[in-house]
Amino acid sequence: MIKHYRFLLIALILSIHCFSQSKKAVTPPLYYPSLHSWEKRIPESFGISNAAIQKAIETAQQSESANPRSMEENHYKTFGKEPFGDGIGPFEDRGDQTGIIVYKGYKIAEWGTPLKCDMTHSVAKSFLSTVVGLAVDQQLIHSVNDLVAPYIPPIELFQTYPISKPAEQFKQPELLQPFNTPHNKTITWESMLRQTSDWEGTLWGKPDWADRPDADMQKWLNRKRNTPGTVYEYNDVRVNALALAITSVFRKPLPVILKQHIMDPIGASNTWRWTGYRNAWIVLDGQPIQSVSGGGHWGGGMFINAEDMARFGLLHLRNGKWNNQQLITENWIKQSSTPGSANTDYGYMNFFLNTNRKFLPAAPESAIVHLGNGNNIIYVDKENDLVVVLRWISQKGINDTIGAILNALKTYK
Repeated sequence: MIKHYRFLLIALILSIHCFSQSKKAVTPPLYYPSLHSWEKRIPESFGISNAAIQKAIETAQQSESANPRSMEENHYKTFGKEPFGDGIGPFEDRGDQTGIIVYKGYKIAEWGTPLKCDMTHSVAKSFLSTVVGLAVDQQLIHSVNDLVAPYIPPIELFQTYPISKPAEQFKQPELLQPFNTPHNKTITWESMLRQTSDWEGTLWGKPDWADRPDADMQKWLNRKRNTPGTVYEYNDVRVNALALAITSVFRKPLPVILKQHIMDPIGASNTWRWTGYRNAWIVLDGQPIQSVSGGGHWGGGMFINAEDMARFGLLHLRNGKWNNQQLITENWIKQSSTPGSANTDYGYMNFFLNTNRKFLPAAPESAIVHLGNGNNIIYVDKENDLVVVLRWISQKGINDTIGAILNALKTYK
């Protein structure tokens, strides 16, 4: 009889345990948008006030950039005033002030012209640093602490004419060697990624000193060279030197690499284009290849729509994973988001960090922003499971809009 009761007691305990287990909430799988489709949900489906989200959208729209919509006109009113500032890449008139809000992977709002391919300026640098990460992941680069120079042989420029050199060019170098000066031989991949290389030289007709030139003209040609890794300077000539170097490592055009390993797997459209300058052509394995630029400083760069930018942001929100594929290693995402010693507000290009909440006081310190001129941003906030794309918006408007979105999320929490 005692054994019988003991058996019943055990059976009762097991049934209660099984019942309690079945009552536990099942965590739904993370949502990823599929190719050509991104599920939209109204904010109220998450308990978020529709009115609060609409207020955030109005904040963004009222903060539209005051710069000309013609990117060519804008260039000649800004960077075009620099020495050797002529545009050498394509420009495109921009669209309306635009935005997309992605919460828990779902679109909960969008406005403006989210499918228009616009210049995204220095957000292109984040695509560039991602491609460098792919080279490290594939062990084409052993370590970011390696010197760049040993990886880069002399580079042949692609020129259709003349076949023979005129006499005045006799004995002039025919091959490009961007890491062959005493200083440039000391540069690491890490210092290039953090914009602390102090690379010296002229590339695609643009001297390094001519980009955001020093107010003291005496320093243009006689500046002090800083030890790589010690001084941060935002410089697009050096970014383009990195793009040329990694093109040489892959032996393929960078847009091909990006499309195969990142953009196609995340379901990006087929409309984005990553361009270089009209004179930025080299020969690789007998083929002419354009070395792309890391921004739109002199035209060119990444032309992309806001939805594809949002997919790229969601990939970073999910630590480089898309569905069951680890497209970028978590370690690379962590490195990219870690501040450098020379600038604690900057990770790998173009990961702007919110250290001490200086960049975006309204946002958590852990948030990162892929930032381009205009302004174009991809805001990635893991604490709030949030991605926001904002295009053609003032600096103050960025903080005000992000703050309004985060306030709206509080209605859910």
